[in-house]
Amino acid sequence: MGLRAVCFGEVLWDVFPTHKKIGGAPLNVALRLQSLGLNTNIISKVGKDSNGALLVDYIRENKVSADYIQKDATHETGKVTVLLDQDGSATYEINHPVAWDKIELTIGLQKLVLNADIFVFGSLSCRDSVSRTTLYELVKLSKFSVFDVNLRAPNYTQKVLFDLMNISNFIKFNDEEIIEISEYNKLKYNSLEENIKAISQFTNTDQICVTRGADGAVLYLNDKFYYNNGIQVKVIDTVGAGDSFLAALISKLLNKEDPQRALDYACAIGSLVAAKEGANAVISEEEIKSMLSL
Repeated sequence: MGLRAVCFGEVLWDVFPTHKKIGGAPLNVALRLQSLGLNTNIISKVGKDSNGALLVDYIRENKVSADYIQKDATHETGKVTVLLDQDGSATYEINHPVAWDKIELTIGLQKLVLNADIFVFGSLSCRDSVSRTTLYELVKLSKFSVFDVNLRAPNYTQKVLFDLMNISNFIKFNDEEIIEISEYNKLKYNSLEENIKAISQFTNTDQICVTRGADGAVLYLNDKFYYNNGIQVKVIDTVGAGDSFLAALISKLLNKEDPQRALDYACAIGSLVAAKEGANAVISEEEIKSMLSL
């Protein structure tokens, strides 16, 4: 049996003026992990409505287990209203409360996480006390917990962010997020490396990754830094690129891949996703090899 992964958090619809698309960072990570060969489950909750049924169908069609997606008769399936101005810039309204805010702790969820090799979650799913309480209990059972920092104001607090960092084995930031979080506790230093080391010491977490957009990523692993300076592509759509990057990185690290090779592989996949439309674009091994050769 291969490695087993569990992702926790929001599954939702991004609703544009003319159409809607399936989204949610934990779902994007789960879909990519499954495509990379991990046996993947997602823990979430949808409403007993057509949007929820369509979401569950989509997840199953993409070979991710939907057995632990709860159904809510009171709250609707999550939606994010996306508004575009005349220049195409987007603003977001993340509806609350919705079904994924109310994920309830069950014995089944506890057994699932206990038997998994990796447990992935983000900060957005902690905006409501119900899902937050469930997550805190599940992290206690995980063998290897990955905190994907996704700061979506005003849906987080400093306390929750530091709580999550303190209970995680691996933390992933983008370059703006690590600066914001460093400033909270006056941890900010002159260099990115100093900030990473300060957070590592403060949270007792020795595995940290920071993505830098087109400039690649930095991985801090067991007191050593690894770098990728980015792979230049014609960007079509950056949505989901960071999620695919994270899935690729942790899947390679769990399979005991050399950290530098794992980082390079993850950057290649993230770049390929950014060069295609959609958060969960299909990527072939040939495309990855070609990207790594650049």
